[in-house]
Amino acid sequence: MGINSESDMSANLQIGPTTEGMVRLYITSEGIEIPMDFDPEEALEIAEEIRASAEIAKARGPG
Repeated sequence: MGINSESDMSANLQIGPTTEGMVRLYITSEGIEIPMDFDPEEALEIAEEIRASAEIAKARGPG
C-alpha cells in the first residue's frame, strides 16, 4: 500500500511530550498500539514536513 492508496482502516493519533523530553506520536488501531518517540529537533522537522504537505494539498484542491 502506497501513500496514495485509499483504505477503509481508521486509526487514532495522539501527540504530546513525554516526561523524558521526547515528543511521542501514539497511534492506535484495531488492537494495535504504536508509540513513536522523537527528540524535539526531529519532531520539528516532522511538523515542517506536515505543514509543507498540507500547503501542497491545499493548492491542489479537492479530489
